[in-house]
Amino acid sequence: MSARVPFPEQIAAAPEVAERFGDLHPPLDRQAAVPEANRCLYCFDAPCTNACPTHIDVPRFIKKIASGNLSGSARTILDANILGASCSRACPVEVLCEGACVMHRYNKQPIQIARLQRFAMDALHESGAPLPFEPGAETGLSAALVGAGPASLACAAELRRRGIRADLYDARPLPGGLNTYGVAEYKLPLVESLREIEMLAQLGVDFHFETRIDAAGLAELEQKHDAVFLGIGLGAIHQLGVAGEGLPGVTNALDLIAGYKSGSLTTVPNRVVVVGAGNTAIDAAIAAVRLGATDVYIVYRRGPEQMSAFTFEYEHAKNEGVKFFWHVQPTGIRGSKAAEGIELTRLESTDDGSIVPQEGSEFVLEADLIILSIGQATHSGFLSNSSSKSGKIQVERGRIVIDRATGQTSNPKFFAGGDCTNGGREVVDAVADGKRSGVGIAAWLEAQHVAV
Repeated sequence: MSARVPFPEQIAAAPEVAERFGDLHPPLDRQAAVPEANRCLYCFDAPCTNACPTHIDVPRFIKKIASGNLSGSARTILDANILGASCSRACPVEVLCEGACVMHRYNKQPIQIARLQRFAMDALHESGAPLPFEPGAETGLSAALVGAGPASLACAAELRRRGIRADLYDARPLPGGLNTYGVAEYKLPLVESLREIEMLAQLGVDFHFETRIDAAGLAELEQKHDAVFLGIGLGAIHQLGVAGEGLPGVTNALDLIAGYKSGSLTTVPNRVVVVGAGNTAIDAAIAAVRLGATDVYIVYRRGPEQMSAFTFEYEHAKNEGVKFFWHVQPTGIRGSKAAEGIELTRLESTDDGSIVPQEGSEFVLEADLIILSIGQATHSGFLSNSSSKSGKIQVERGRIVIDRATGQTSNPKFFAGGDCTNGGREVVDAVADGKRSGVGIAAWLEAQHVAV
């Protein structure tokens, strides 16, 4: 059954959580935005645009801010990236557009592209103006999109702009995927994720919440629709496989983040240990600090030079008071009725580059809450049981294999994008995948129609 997206005003984090998770990068006002826009050199062959996975025309949208044309600026952004508002907050711009800014060549601060992008998008939302483009003329064709995360949302927008009906199915009660449930609140508040998705409803996208699609459901969607897009993301966070892992007080980073964003979690115990050193682990550790923990540690089996988190995220965590234990391996979790500590063994490198436990180096780090963040499992197993009439969907190491230019799978009626195809990257990468797939689906359906 189709459902309406809740208005952002109907969903809000608990007041005490909202107070602790203020903006990581506060918004620019007009007095700051216009001078910043005027610093831009408006490069013809702009490296910032090339560095953006969705290829937003950065000089163009910034120049429109400088001239006072905020609606034109927002349209430029949305033409390239329908989730331009969330990406302005959640993107690691230090390694993307701002990292590529030519100002670095002159030993000057890069243009604050993300904050300018947010300025334009916030102005659009605050104006109450509708989305600056309309759905295309109805074609009578339809596509089902499994998952309502960034990849599916971007794909749906492209389909609607071409007059193709888009039905999104998601197992959770709210759309947005990790934007809604998994991105730290100080980067992307839940209300902002939903405000952005409300624009998609204006395009006529239909949402079906709390609808889990299994192999049988996928076969049914294939029969009902002309094409199917898989934006199913990844599965559960990996387990350690050690004694005590099932004790109360052991959770995972995504559940922690979803808990405080939804308001069901407003505080944590004093002693917290996060296992893993990726960007999500960093987010969880910082969240623990802001939720009241006095001692927060990240433990990782390698050194800081091997961690997958961005350097700027690492520095942010240290500034928040997070402490790090390097070259340690969890071997067990202690506690009788609940977690009381994590058993660790120090590791050392051997001549062949492998790491092995140091004999006699075991110790216990006391903790009341242990948060796992050691990567996610794939979520594509049900595809092997699919009884598709148009062919099997090829999967390698749990990832759906696609043509990167179009998003098409080995089964021509099925397309895919986002984390289920790349193993887990940034929000903007998922948007880029979804956008390509939307264009690819429309082109494939048009070719099928012509052939008939």
